[in-house]
Amino acid sequence: MSTPVTASADALHRAATRKAMLRLIPLMCLIYLLSYLDRTNVSIAKSQLAIDLGLSAAAYGFGAGIFFLSYALLEVPSNLAAHRFGPRRWIVRIAITWGALSAAMMFVRGETSFYVMRMLLGAAEAGLFPALMYMITLWFAQEDRSIAVGWVYTAPALALLIGNPVGGALMQLDGSFGLHGWQWMFLAEGVPSILVGVLLWFKLPERPHDARWLSKQEADLLTARAVSSGTGGGHDASRITLAMLKQALLKPFVTLIGAIYFFNQIAFIGLIFFTPAIVQQMHVKTPLLVGALSSAIGVGSVIGVLGVPRIQRWLQRDCLLLGLLTFGLIAGSVLFLLVPTLVVRIALLAILAFFGKGVLTLYWTIAMGRMQGFGAAAGLAFINMLGLIGAFVGPYAYGLAESATGKASSGFFVAILASVLGLVLVPLLPAALRRADAEASQSQRTSARVMTADSPVV
Repeated sequence: MSTPVTASADALHRAATRKAMLRLIPLMCLIYLLSYLDRTNVSIAKSQLAIDLGLSAAAYGFGAGIFFLSYALLEVPSNLAAHRFGPRRWIVRIAITWGALSAAMMFVRGETSFYVMRMLLGAAEAGLFPALMYMITLWFAQEDRSIAVGWVYTAPALALLIGNPVGGALMQLDGSFGLHGWQWMFLAEGVPSILVGVLLWFKLPERPHDARWLSKQEADLLTARAVSSGTGGGHDASRITLAMLKQALLKPFVTLIGAIYFFNQIAFIGLIFFTPAIVQQMHVKTPLLVGALSSAIGVGSVIGVLGVPRIQRWLQRDCLLLGLLTFGLIAGSVLFLLVPTLVVRIALLAILAFFGKGVLTLYWTIAMGRMQGFGAAAGLAFINMLGLIGAFVGPYAYGLAESATGKASSGFFVAILASVLGLVLVPLLPAALRRADAEASQSQRTSARVMTADSPVV
């Protein structure tokens, strides 16, 4: 008798999930795309900032990376605020403040102001990505989250694809109305973030029951299956204690995923910020052509974030796939250093982006299936915080390598070392995940016994 009912519920849930994907994911992608443009557009301005402001490679690398340091320090508190006030309100606040600060980057005058503005930009944007991930845990069942995360990750991939060519084109405005090209770029790419932030206030529902385009039955199903995936429960945000925070953050699998992510970000974020410089040192002269060739990392990133979730579903061995993708970063970096041909090197940039960006979807889908409520908000933010610290270290280490050798491609030695350290940690992850799953099963059995004991005898 229950089979037709279950089949009907499954069909309705699939339809509601498709509807939510079509309504929510484009908005999430748009705001994340703009955030990525505003945090990475400085890469295309590197050479002109050196000429106009006297920034050395090390100073540029430190300034590029310090964005992620302030972002990291405020990541957990920011996402707890998203849990307390609601992700929609917090995402809107983030978008408007970072858009204004991104546009204000046009007033940078030297090293100190460059560092200060990058730190403020990171502080303003802190919490955006984990707030988006937290929303996914409120809307989608576990089996749908890898696809949702993959689509969200297309946003930074597209930002890398279009950002460098668009930035290169804006740099061509150098001298118009007395402004440098990089000033035009910061202004033109900051203002849209403010406008989209206002749009999200009216168009982004927080939870399924807030969406006018869902029926009550559809909203009930989406919420129930998100809860049954281990994310719907949790603590009242007004009653969060230090013990609860420690419990959420100090799980071995959370620490391990964060540590592997840390090393990945050293390698990949450093590459993002130094790719235009690497391309320029391959005897490519004009900003527009540098931007166009640098977009190879965008091509690889798009293929990676769309392809890896599908490989994950087919392979169904997350830790093995994580190890293979991390090894791919090592092999691609070594090949780049060994092969001098321009065409091959541009192709290798795309391949490295496939590995470096595609692997990111794995971290979040592995983690989200083992977190709930407050634990999801705090744990996802903690993982992202560790990754952001790596994103600070990466550009700075790449900058130091270039300053020491005079070659931007020397940063690949940093990428190789960081990826090797990450690969060493991957074999430790399966045991930590088994432990988390066993603890979750034990907790469910205990809860079931308590409920049975408390049930009245009829």
